[in-house]
Amino acid sequence: MQAFELLADWPVDNVAAAIIDRGGEIHLHGDESREFRLASVTKVITAWAVLIACEEGTVSLTDAVGQEGCTVRHLLAHAGGYPFEGEAPVGVPGARRIYSNTGYEMLAAHLEARSEMPFWEYVEGSVFDPLGIVAATQTGSSAKDARLDIVGLSLFLAELRRPRLLARETFTEAVTPQFDDLEGIVPGIGRFDPCPWGLGPEIHGIKHPHWMSPNNSAATYGHFGGSGTFVWVDPIADVACAVLTDREFDQWALTHWPEFSSAVLRDVVR
Repeated sequence: MQAFELLADWPVDNVAAAIIDRGGEIHLHGDESREFRLASVTKVITAWAVLIACEEGTVSLTDAVGQEGCTVRHLLAHAGGYPFEGEAPVGVPGARRIYSNTGYEMLAAHLEARSEMPFWEYVEGSVFDPLGIVAATQTGSSAKDARLDIVGLSLFLAELRRPRLLARETFTEAVTPQFDDLEGIVPGIGRFDPCPWGLGPEIHGIKHPHWMSPNNSAATYGHFGGSGTFVWVDPIADVACAVLTDREFDQWALTHWPEFSSAVLRDVVR
């Protein structure tokens, strides 16, 4: 993959990447055994565990969680009215897209209570083990603290592209905008109206400028993390990509990520 050559110019100490082409082949670059903190990419893993629990009947998208009117669906889509950090609501459910770590930690606590199992133990049994992901024991926040190497993340990326753990109906809902007329802020990127989000993944929509490529389709879904990580799946191009680094997100990422993602699309879509 020629796109991998661009990574040599990134101002990071360590980088690993995965590209899944149209045939489903996974192409890897970098140290395959180094684990990186995923930061907010963790949220997509958390969302998958919650959606699996919904299919099992352990929880429901309509379960009430938190303030009056707030449900699991609201929290998955950052529409629960909770701030980035902090337990006190700053809005009413369904009014604005307020990106929230708190909401995802509330989801984990709800799943723990309903499953009578520690959250990360549930994730291991429902997501990691079925996908063959081998990783150190996970600890910390369900919003930002998962750690994986590029091999493990590529296996989850393949699940995001072609789900095996979720029914097609559930998956389709997960990557379809929820409360789709809401405006909001993508942290570190800007304010958008509308600011589409699914049940876990961010939806590209017509956001610009953005951390994805301007050539990614509007249907592209994924997530980035403040530790310099991202995943995306473009269902129109039928391509998926993941990158792990150890440099905190700032302007360097907005300079290099869209260029790299554009190169991925050029490599695979010919």
